[in-house]
Amino acid sequence: MIDIKLLRDNPDSVKKAVQRKGYKIDVDAIIDLDKRRRKLLQEIESYRREAKEIASAGADVSEENKEKGGELKEKIKVKEKELKVIEDDFFAKFAEIPNPAFDDVPEGNGEKENKELRMVGERRGFDFGPKDHFELAQMHNLVDFEAGAKVAGSQSFFLKNDAAMLELALVHYALDILKKEGFEIIFTPDLAKSKFYLGTGYLPKGGEAQIYQIEDSDLGLIATAEIALAGYHADEVLDEKDLPIKYAGLSHCFRREAGAYGKYSKGLYRVHQFTKVEMFCYAKPEESNKIHEEILSIEEKIFKGLEIPYRVVEMCAGDLGAQAAKKYDLEAWMPGRGDWGEVTSASNTTDYQSRNLNIKYRKAGGETEFAHTINGTALATPRAIIAILENYQRKDGTIEVPKALQKYLSFKVIPSK
Repeated sequence: MIDIKLLRDNPDSVKKAVQRKGYKIDVDAIIDLDKRRRKLLQEIESYRREAKEIASAGADVSEENKEKGGELKEKIKVKEKELKVIEDDFFAKFAEIPNPAFDDVPEGNGEKENKELRMVGERRGFDFGPKDHFELAQMHNLVDFEAGAKVAGSQSFFLKNDAAMLELALVHYALDILKKEGFEIIFTPDLAKSKFYLGTGYLPKGGEAQIYQIEDSDLGLIATAEIALAGYHADEVLDEKDLPIKYAGLSHCFRREAGAYGKYSKGLYRVHQFTKVEMFCYAKPEESNKIHEEILSIEEKIFKGLEIPYRVVEMCAGDLGAQAAKKYDLEAWMPGRGDWGEVTSASNTTDYQSRNLNIKYRKAGGETEFAHTINGTALATPRAIIAILENYQRKDGTIEVPKALQKYLSFKVIPSK
C-alpha cells in the first residue's frame, strides 16, 4: 500500500498516479472514507475519556453519572460498529491504489507503448525453416503435453529426458552466477499465507488472479518466490548496516493463467507450474534504484552467457501493474515464432510491499523507516528452454547445448530422434 500521508497531504499526486497506471479508482471517495473514519475515532476516544473520568469516581459516583456512564458505553458500541464498517470499506479501497510510477517512467496504456532500450546479440541465420519449441520438444521426446493435460489439465506438462537435465543445468548455472554476485541461496516453501500473497500484490480473485487458494485453509500456492522471500522478514526491523540483503530464491511457481492468450500460449510459454530462480532484495530507499539496475544487469549477464539474443524493454506506466514503480523486461528472440518473448522482469516496488508486510529498518540514529524491496527473474526455466531449443536447433534435427551449460551436463548436443 502507499503511504497514507500521501493520500491526505497530496491527493492530486495520488489521482495522477492512478490515472497514469490506467486504474479506475475514485480517490475522492477514499479520502471521504478516511475523513469519516478519523472523525469516528475521535468521537470514540472522546466518549472513552469521559467514561473513564466517571469510572474514576468509584463508589462515590452519582446516580446521574452512573446513568451517563451507561449511555456512553452504548454510544461507544454503536460508534465502534459504524467504525468497523467504514474501516473495512476504507482499507479495501485504499489497498487498490497502485504504487505511483516514477516520474521518468514512459507514459502509455499497454505493452505496445513500452520502450525498447537496447538489443543485444545477433539473431541466428537459418538456411532452413526453423521449428518452434513445441514441435522440437515432441520430435526429441523432451516434453509430453498430452500426458500433462491428462494428469493436471491444460497448460500442464511432463518435462522429460534431456529437457529435464537441461532444466537442472539452468538452475545450477543461474545459482552459480548469483552466489558470485553476493546473493544468499534459498529454496522457498511452495505455500504461503494469504497475508503474504496479498501483501506482495498477487490476487486470488478477479481478472488479474494468479493464486491457487487451498480450500479450508489460509494458504495459497506461490506464483513466485518473491511472495515467500518478501514474507521472510515480515514484521521485522532490519539493521541498516545489513542492507542491502540479497536473496536468490529457488521455487516452483503456480499460476492460474486464466483467460485466452492467443497463439503464444501453446507449449511451454504460459503454463500453470514451472521452476524459477528469483532475485529479491531489501534495500534503503536511496539505494533501491541502483540495485534495480544491478538486478537488470545480472539478468542480462545470464542471457549473454547463454548467447541468446535479447532486448531490454522498459514498461510504460499503464503496463506496470500495482506493485512496481519501475519495471524492465528482458525479451529473448524466439525464431520459432519470429518474434520476441518475455523471459525475465525486474521491478522496483519501493516501500509498497514493505508497508503491507511491516518491514522496516533501523537507522544509525535509532529512527525506523520502511525498507524498499526489489525483485527480478534470474531464470524461468520453461521460457529459457524455449529460447535454447529454438535458437540452437540445427538443420540435421539436433539441438546444441549452450557452452555455458555444458559443464553441468553429460551431453553437448540433444540428438535427433
